[in-house]
Parts: sequence; C-alpha cells; structure tokens
Amino acid sequence: MKLIAIAAHRSEYLEPIHFSKGTLLNIGEKYQGSENWDNWYFCTVDNGLEGWVPTQIIEWINKHQGYAIADYTAKELNVDHGDLLLGEEQLNGWIWCSRLSDDQSGWVPLEVLSQI
Repeated sequence: MKLIAIAAHRSEYLEPIHFSKGTLLNIGEKYQGSENWDNWYFCTVDNGLEGWVPTQIIEWINKHQGYAIADYTAKELNVDHGDLLLGEEQLNGWIWCSRLSDDQSGWVPLEVLSQI
C-alpha cells in the first residue's frame, strides 16, 4: 500500500526492543491512551531492552510472562510531512513502512499517514 506522511513523527526510543521467536518476555503494563493503539504491552527482555510489544506476538505463560511467537523489532521510522512510504504490515494503530527515497524501514503511527 502506498502512503504519504501528512505529519512528522519522531521516535522516543534510541534503542528499541527487538527479539527473536521464542524469547522470554517479561510483561508489564498494557498501553492506555487516546491514540487507539490497543493491545500493546510494555515488555522487557533479558538483554535489558524494553518497549511496547503487540499482544498478537505474545504466547502468554501467565499475567507477567510470555514467549515471543515471532521475531519482532519496535524500531520506529522517523518521517517528515510529504515522505512517500510503502506500507506492509499493520498492527494496532501502527504500520511497518519503507520510505521510498532511501529504503529505510520501521513502524509509523497510522494517524500521521494517508493512503495514496
């Protein structure tokens, strides 16, 4: 799907959480906010990285632990107004995009994108 950024977005995380399928996740709070970003949980992994993880890739063991059922990175793509993007996978108010001008990839919130 071809998209255009209708507003800028900047990541707040310098080193986003990332892990491989089968990684043990320590699961914390569920995201609560006005952005319609449902089903995200704040997780940590043994290497100390932490960040938001979509519930769709968590196999729950109990209320505070689970295993990753897929490889995942929370890497966000910084975008500027007018950037042209190719959207791939959509999860819970975010979409994995590649910028057409330089082929950099990452998650971008749907609220700053418009389909073209």
